[in-house]
Amino acid sequence: MSVLPDYSGQAERYDRTRAASPSVLDPLRAALGGTPGGTLLDVGGGTGNYAVPMRADGWDVVVVDRSAAMLARAAAKNLTAVRGDALHLPFAGGAVAAAMLVAMLHHCGDPQRALSEAMRVVRPGGRVAVMAWAREDIAESWTASYWPSSRAWMIPTHPPLADLLAWLPGATRTEVRWTDLCDGTLAALESHPELVLDPAWRLQTSFFERMHRDHPAELESGLARLAADVAAGTPPRRQGRASMLAWVKPL
Repeated sequence: MSVLPDYSGQAERYDRTRAASPSVLDPLRAALGGTPGGTLLDVGGGTGNYAVPMRADGWDVVVVDRSAAMLARAAAKNLTAVRGDALHLPFAGGAVAAAMLVAMLHHCGDPQRALSEAMRVVRPGGRVAVMAWAREDIAESWTASYWPSSRAWMIPTHPPLADLLAWLPGATRTEVRWTDLCDGTLAALESHPELVLDPAWRLQTSFFERMHRDHPAELESGLARLAADVAAGTPPRRQGRASMLAWVKPL
């Protein structure tokens, strides 16, 4: 199960509104070892918004995604774009220098398999960098109190940190904290609840797109409560966080 089964409809919106966040880029670069070299696989890389700054750093980036619409936009940025599933990467073992999985693991039906595939395709001494929301990262999110139906998919699609670390044996974790809105993820919007009231911000997230699709009445009720809280000067506010995991393949 993923938050949304098909992201082709979001390709244009993601490309327009979801730029690479400095809050993510700094720990991502650190997780990749700081020194670019060779091929970097951007697994579930969508329109390539995080691949572009990695290419500027010196990596030869290959974007892999299952959405043709997303990949078309990545290719338009002169990125190498390959149609493929994170659970069955179309690369031989040890074929690439590094792999990154940024904000995509909760879209995988089998996150353990996705991590296993990323580990398989990197060469000995290569790195895997994973930016994911562990269950602990979303545990204090105020969104669930306004839209409780979301728990039915948010909890199953966000594994505990212990599971993520078990699936990446020997990995280290760095906490990611959002201090910008360049990539308007749900985590970034947690510090700006007033922006959630704006459809232009809200509907660029898979969370609210699913609420709009599956629970429209609850969505509107929660938005009304949030608007009242914002107007009263008592809005919920929390700095969004995630986990950056860094793994090095044994020699």
